[in-house]
Formats: sequence, C-alpha cells, structure tokens
Amino acid sequence: MIKGISEISLAGILGEAGNLSGFSHGNSLLRHAGLHLAEASSGKWKGQIVISKRGRSRLRRFLYLATMSLVRNNPEFKAFHTNNVKVKKMKKMKSIMKLVGKLVRIFVGIARRNEAYCPNKVKEIVPLAV
Repeated sequence: MIKGISEISLAGILGEAGNLSGFSHGNSLLRHAGLHLAEASSGKWKGQIVISKRGRSRLRRFLYLATMSLVRNNPEFKAFHTNNVKVKKMKKMKSIMKLVGKLVRIFVGIARRNEAYCPNKVKEIVPLAV
C-alpha cells in the first residue's frame, strides 16, 4: 500500500477499473478513465490539446482525489509536485494531471508484477536549491 492513499480511494479505483493487471500499460488505464490527450482539429484549423473526458468519470474523480492525497501526505509525490511547479514552472493543475499519470503507471506496474510498492523504485529527484 502506498502511504497517503486511503482504503476508500483505492477501493473506488479498483471498483471502477476492475483488475488492474488486465491493462497492458498505464496509458490504457488512463484511456479507460478518459484522461488521455485529444486534439480538436478540422481541416486547416488546429485546436488545442485537451483531456478527452471520454471515459469513466468516477474513475477520474477517484484518481484525482488519490493524487491530491498523495501530494499532501506522500514525500515522493510531494517532491515531484514541488519540482514540477517550482523548477519546471508548470501550472499546479498540469502537475497534478501529470502525477495522476504517474500514479496510474505505478498501479498497473504493481498489479502486473504482483509486487509491493517500493518508494526507492520511484525516480529520484534532484533536491531544490533553496
């Protein structure tokens, strides 16, 4: 279990997504939730790239809430978010959405390999120069 995620959030994610080991990659779970990127364009007109929202809305909500909880309570995700916002100058919501993708990939990897969460396997971040 990942420190910072409640059992209710985890149950909601598993209830909406089903068996996570059935997904080939985290990106397929993102597509199932409707969190993949889509572009609205027609002919010569090129639109913006946005989140498609064509998927399970409750799964999106549970993933968002779990990520927000991780950013507040988990040191690894808190460091990722701080690095995204302060160093990479990313907007806060864009950073959260990026971390949702990271969380989904971690979940699918854990389920497919049938192993426990190890914070040492999460990519190391260079500390901020304060």
